[in-house]
This record gives sequence, structure tokens and C-alpha cells, in this order.
Amino acid sequence: MERIICIVIGYVFGLFQTAFIYGKMHGIDIRDHGSGNAGTTNALRVLGTKAGLIVFAGDVLKCILAMVVCSAIFGAANPEKAYLLRLYGAAGAILGHNFPFYLNFRGGKGIAATAGLILAFHPFFIPMGVILFFGIFLTTHYVSLGSLLVYAGLMIEMVICGQLGVFGSPQAVLNEMYVITAFLTIMAYYKHRENIGRLLKGNERKTYLFKKNKVD
Repeated sequence: MERIICIVIGYVFGLFQTAFIYGKMHGIDIRDHGSGNAGTTNALRVLGTKAGLIVFAGDVLKCILAMVVCSAIFGAANPEKAYLLRLYGAAGAILGHNFPFYLNFRGGKGIAATAGLILAFHPFFIPMGVILFFGIFLTTHYVSLGSLLVYAGLMIEMVICGQLGVFGSPQAVLNEMYVITAFLTIMAYYKHRENIGRLLKGNERKTYLFKKNKVD
């Protein structure tokens, strides 16, 4: 039951569609512009750097808050499952971000929300996420490539940390955490399937923080 509640809590937080709300405040539906995605990258391309940073912060924060609430409600009573329940909260937030029911399930791709997961899950995950994403983004300007590598790193580090006993959980709980992380990874790669195709063809769009971006 705790698992279901944590997913629901996360989903509710994920429904705060920062890019959509910010776009509406500026008179547009962000999903009708650029890539049609209600996320940080499209907000950055369509509305500028300030918008991108605000949307990123909002999407990171909603995932962190979901995890904090789940930990506050269930963590103390379930110490062996504390990280698992936190992960369920994060997964719910990413699902709510990607598939908001009130927007006909047209949301974002969940990468900024996943950044919230990485920041709040365990301190060991932060250096990996920062190095992988910004190392790739700042050298190639491909947000998608950096995002995909972050998820690959997240999957690998989750298993390594789990097997090294970092989370203090029994193997059955660890296996469940691996399944959830694998699900999120597969979903991220599926949401980026068009980006992957463009990367393979060499015509993926580049994104810049401090210069004008091309909008499709």
C-alpha cells in the first residue's frame, strides 16, 4: 500500500506542469511551439534562457518535494524500504510530468524531474549526474545525448551502490529498485526515440544557454 500511495503522491506533484504554466502566463501553449514538448529544453528554445531556468527549477523541485513527502510519511517506519519508497515517489513525479491527465497525457520527457531524483536520492549520485550531463552538453550542445547518458549512468550506479550496501536494504528491495530504475530508463529512451534517430543521422538540434536557439 505504501508503494501505491508514494506513486500517487509523486504523480500529483508531477502534475505541476511548469513549462505549460509558464507558457500560458506568456500567452502561448508551449506544446504548440518548437518541438511540442512541455519541458525545459523546449521552453529554453521558445521562450529564452530565463524561461528555461525557471522551468528547470520547477520540474526539479516537484520531484524533490515528492520524495521528501514520501520519506516524511513512510521513511521512519520502513527504514529498509526508505530509498525504495523515495524512488516510488520520484517515479510518480516523472510519470505525472510525462503524462498529465488534464493535458491529454501530453507532458514532457522527464529529464529535469529526473535531475530532482538524482539530487535528492543519495549524495553519491550527484557527481555522476553533473559530470555526465554537463560534460556532454557543454561539449556537444546536445541535451538529448546528455540526458540519455545520465539515465544510463543512473541505472549503473543504482546497481553498484545497491550491491555495495549503500542503501542498507535487503536484496529483494534492491531488486525492486533496479526494476523501477530500469523502467524509468526505458521510458526515457522511448520518449527520446526521435532524438536518438536524429543523433544517429547527425542532424539532432543543438541547444545553447546564452545565444539564440533555432526553433522548429
